[in-house]
Amino acid sequence: MEMPAPNQAILGLKDRLVARLQTVLPADAVIHDQAETRAYECDALTAYKCPPLCAVLPSSTQEVSDVLRICHEMGVPVVPRGAGTSLAGGALPTADSVILGVARMTEVLETNYDDRFVRVQTGRTNLSVTGAVEADGFFYAPDPSSQLACAIAGNIAMNSGGAHCLKYGVTTNNLLGVTMVMMDGTVVELGGAHMDAGGLDLLGLICGSEGQLGVVTEATLRILPKPEGARPVLMGYDSNEVAGQVVSDIIKAGVLPVAIEFMDRPCIRATEAFAKAGYPDCEALLIVEVEGSDAEIDEQLGLITQIARRHNPVELRESTSAEESARIWLGRKSAFGAMGQINDYMCLDGTIPVSQLPFVLRRIGEMSKEYGLDVGNVFHAGDGNMHPLILFDANKPGDLEKCEAFGADILRLCVEVGGCLTGEHGVGIEKRDLMVDQFAPDDLDIQMAVKDVFDPQWLLNPAKVFPLDASAKRRAA
Repeated sequence: MEMPAPNQAILGLKDRLVARLQTVLPADAVIHDQAETRAYECDALTAYKCPPLCAVLPSSTQEVSDVLRICHEMGVPVVPRGAGTSLAGGALPTADSVILGVARMTEVLETNYDDRFVRVQTGRTNLSVTGAVEADGFFYAPDPSSQLACAIAGNIAMNSGGAHCLKYGVTTNNLLGVTMVMMDGTVVELGGAHMDAGGLDLLGLICGSEGQLGVVTEATLRILPKPEGARPVLMGYDSNEVAGQVVSDIIKAGVLPVAIEFMDRPCIRATEAFAKAGYPDCEALLIVEVEGSDAEIDEQLGLITQIARRHNPVELRESTSAEESARIWLGRKSAFGAMGQINDYMCLDGTIPVSQLPFVLRRIGEMSKEYGLDVGNVFHAGDGNMHPLILFDANKPGDLEKCEAFGADILRLCVEVGGCLTGEHGVGIEKRDLMVDQFAPDDLDIQMAVKDVFDPQWLLNPAKVFPLDASAKRRAA
């Protein structure tokens, strides 16, 4: 869906803005040619597109500060952008905005193994953080499926998780401190190289704030020693509901795997055609991985497989080698690409209590028949972070709207059973009008009052997170 083209007043503003930005940034860091700005017209939610006035690619905190100061003085909205992998439209521009990308900010600034932290510029990709420390026996725990491409800036904005977040937590559990630039160009430091800095927990406020409060340019991240070993077990079942019950039983037993991943038949078939991982022919698949010493692994997997057998698995396969472990994970890591080979899809991320997995999976199946759209389920089952993939044809009139309505109903279902609208993708534009289904008017008012403090003119990442009518009134006030 194309957004409206800029008018003459906006084009005049663009000329003045670009001239000022070119005084504080190198020439190649200010992208203003109309053809080139189209590269920034959307993120991974490609159904919505709108070229910005221009895009800037600063290389330092000081350059970010200079850019924000200019935009603040001119009243120009700014949309922070990491790697553009957001699935919720978190980096979608408006026609009168500047995209501020951190893609050139990729340096490792400090590494401290004694205190177990690394400080990086936030344009660095998630996977490359581990790459910087793994030779010395450490790793960075959060591992979104897009970790090869996604930036730490976006991970902080959306509080990203990943397959291994069940044991190690999501970004907020591994973020120690940030350098952040306010909309007026002021640079602030929050947290530090230690857990639980004194004073108000403003760091907890920033993580997951979706670029509404400031632009995070540097991050101090917790790193951990690599475990002695890890081993997955693959389980196949005849129904989604049974597999969901197995997940619930594992959690109730007090076992803490490093990951519990779920795939249903549509995803299994797609990944087999795409990656040929050797998965069984079944309705639902679980991958459960534990780690530690050999003795710890044996003890944990013994209890997990005991629980699994109570539910009559179609197949129960425990890895016996690094090669077999890689094959067990191959299909799961290929799932999103594999589903894209079948059709266009919308990926959701509502989160629910683990005990509600059987019910929610059954209802999604029923709603799939009601809407006439297929759904593939692949998600982080251990913490109830659902990722239904709704298949549709983007070239078929009305299909996108039907898909969005179906997705909204799934997210409302997540809230109804005691969950929430988003686990790691954020609200962005995708779920902004659903915020009223989770939050009462007073709740939303308090959240918007926080933005008032950090960004009084509401210039940062406009038209995101909050319902449009509410944010329009706030910005006009």
